[in-house]
Amino acid sequence: MKSGIGRLIVPGVFALAGAALLVGLGIWQLQRLQWKEALIARVESRIHSAPVPAPGPDMWRPFDVERFDYRPVEAKGRFLHDKEIHVFAALSEPKGPAGGVGYRVMTPLETAGGWYLFVNRGFVPADRKDPATRAQGQIPGEVTVTGLVRPAEPAGIFTPGKDVAANVWFNRDPAEMAAAVGLPAERVAPYTVDAAFDPALPGGLPQGGETVVSFPNNHLQYALTWFGLAIALVAVFAVWARGKLRSAPAAGGTGEDGR
Repeated sequence: MKSGIGRLIVPGVFALAGAALLVGLGIWQLQRLQWKEALIARVESRIHSAPVPAPGPDMWRPFDVERFDYRPVEAKGRFLHDKEIHVFAALSEPKGPAGGVGYRVMTPLETAGGWYLFVNRGFVPADRKDPATRAQGQIPGEVTVTGLVRPAEPAGIFTPGKDVAANVWFNRDPAEMAAAVGLPAERVAPYTVDAAFDPALPGGLPQGGETVVSFPNNHLQYALTWFGLAIALVAVFAVWARGKLRSAPAAGGTGEDGR
């Protein structure tokens, strides 16, 4: 028969492995906390800075997205309204009057330098998807766009497929959008710009300024939860092991006397 301690070895190994896994998850959450706090600090410091010229072709190979992400930029050109792309969106907490289910209007801006920049002009409700319903906002001629740089968003494994014919998209990838509307890929910026809110825009649509710049930060809570579970697991095992060790002599004695 196994001794009392011998019977604790296998459960002890599993308990130790489980506690180590839980502690590892807690440490990972602390690392995520540091990353999230750094992200929040970086975004807060950037979004209130003065706009700089939008990076042109001489800065695209390669494009340093970390350097420009969430940085205000400015570009001059004319919108190609006939090539606008509609990306599905749902605004649950809009900053402007329009919200709910709708689309982000991605319109290529043809700059004076001969290159193109996809601008997220803003949100429109689902019933205003057709540009004819918001003709006032289709500004002609040269415009100056100010907004925040955002990286390309290639489609992932779980991204729904786009319907080019119906002009319904679910991601914002300049290369894909350029191909869909017939723009030369080598002249299209590898990033997009979220336009700022324009109170003077006729008709008020598209509704700019809807970039999400607040980030949930619950990593400390998650870390404490994982560490707490690790402590609880060790405590439960200790109580269980103590009970087994106390009962082991009696069980062993009964076995010897009953031969």
